[in-house]
Amino acid sequence: MSSPKSKPQTKSAKVIALLSRAKGTTLAEICEATNWQQHSIRALLTGLRKKDYVLTREERGDDETAYRITQGPIDKDEKGAA
Repeated sequence: MSSPKSKPQTKSAKVIALLSRAKGTTLAEICEATNWQQHSIRALLTGLRKKDYVLTREERGDDETAYRITQGPIDKDEKGAA
C-alpha cells in the first residue's frame, strides 16, 4: 500500500520499467503506455544512452523491433575504480 504523499510514477519511469522487462518493449507499447509520439520516445532513448544505460535493439518474430535495457548506468564511484 503506497502512502498518499508518494510521488506518482513518471512516464519516464514507466518507460524504463517496460525497457527492463526480459522481452523488452516496442515503440508501439511505449506509445500506448505514455501517449507519446514516436519521436519523443526516441529522444528519451537517446537521453537514456547519454546517462550510460546500455540499450539493445532486437527483431521480434512479428516484424517488430523491441528495445531492452541490458545494463543500467554505472555509479561514478565504480567508474573511478575501473
